[in-house]
Amino acid sequence: MVRWKRLGSVSASAVDGRSVVVALGVLYVALAVGWGYVLVSRETSSASLVLVSLLIGGPGIVLLYGGSRLPETDIRPEFYATVAGRSLIGLGVMVTILGLYHLQPDDSLAGSFQTVLILTALSTVAGFGIGINDAQARSRAFDVEERNRELERTRSHVEERNRELEQIRSRLEERNGELQRTQAELEETVSELAASNERLEQFAYAASHDLQEPLRMVSSYLQLIERRADDELSEETEEFLAYAIDGADRMRGMIEGLLEYSRVETQGGPVEPVDLEVVLEDVREDLRMKIEESDAEVRAGSLPRVRGDEGQLRQVLQNLVSNAIEYSGDEPPQVDIAAERRDGSTWTISVRDDGPGIDPADQERIFEVFQRLHSRADHAGTGIGLALCQRIVERHGGEIWVDSDPNPNPDPDPNPNPDPDPDPDSGGGSTFSFTLPAVDEQER
Repeated sequence: MVRWKRLGSVSASAVDGRSVVVALGVLYVALAVGWGYVLVSRETSSASLVLVSLLIGGPGIVLLYGGSRLPETDIRPEFYATVAGRSLIGLGVMVTILGLYHLQPDDSLAGSFQTVLILTALSTVAGFGIGINDAQARSRAFDVEERNRELERTRSHVEERNRELEQIRSRLEERNGELQRTQAELEETVSELAASNERLEQFAYAASHDLQEPLRMVSSYLQLIERRADDELSEETEEFLAYAIDGADRMRGMIEGLLEYSRVETQGGPVEPVDLEVVLEDVREDLRMKIEESDAEVRAGSLPRVRGDEGQLRQVLQNLVSNAIEYSGDEPPQVDIAAERRDGSTWTISVRDDGPGIDPADQERIFEVFQRLHSRADHAGTGIGLALCQRIVERHGGEIWVDSDPNPNPDPDPNPNPDPDPDPDSGGGSTFSFTLPAVDEQER
């Protein structure tokens, strides 16, 4: 509201100032015309008439033209009043001088009205010129002040932004300090975990290695006792000896599995391009006797080349195929192996059996060390195979899981012909899947 009032006062001042200057110009032009008529009536010479008209009307024309063209100059409107004021001051000064001179009777100009008109017209123009210069100077000073105020506002804004940036920088430095401390703590924790894992691996290796010899001795002496005292032992004693020998053998198998589990990271081979077709052929050969005894059918689609440790990947496939045959039930086992490209850098390998399936509550527990879902009377084993598979897959940067639909009486496969590309999501059985990194194009 204050700004609008100020703009209104400036506008009124500009109009009033221009009006005064234009009015003075009109006045002197009118006086020049009127005095010209007087001179004509007095039959004054043409030269005197023109000269007097110019001396009176010329300043009027200058005032009239200059006042009307003020908006086109570099003078700010609020200083138009300065121009008018200087013009009036010039007129007033001359009138005062003439009045003072009129007080001297001997040299009075009372009889020379023409001279009064000429002198006041010229003094008014002189005041107009002074007013123009003064108004221009004030306008330039005002513009400089405006620029200074704008610069001051800009400087204040920049300082405020600098303070904000300084606060942001301080907060960032504080956050960076926190992140660095957190990173240092994480690095220390990772280092401690690595050292702890290394110690645990060393302990597991040492324990597994050192326990094997006493267990072999126990087993050997028990077998020796069984052979030498075969005729002297009662049936109950022979049964106890058989239990002891079996327990020692199972303990040795568990220790060997634990030893193998602890050496996945430290004793693994190099990671390089591996053809899973070749790996599967080796697995078939290793399990040839088990496949023939169970009349199993191991079917596989096209398998890719992946990056991995060939020996460890062979262990994974052999464990999964062996389990698929072992837990398939009474019917001849059918094992389906398939591969699917998950994205540009990962393959998903699936091994599916037609067994009774695994309860969802047990689908994570089976990957823990020494966890079994069946009694040893039903199925042999140490309970470390799937845990070993998981650790090998994780060493390759992948993951392993099982999808299963428990079904104690699975229907036999009605299709007698092998399907080279089986559907791992069909009902019944279990599908063990794991991911492996794909081979780069340059490595093919």
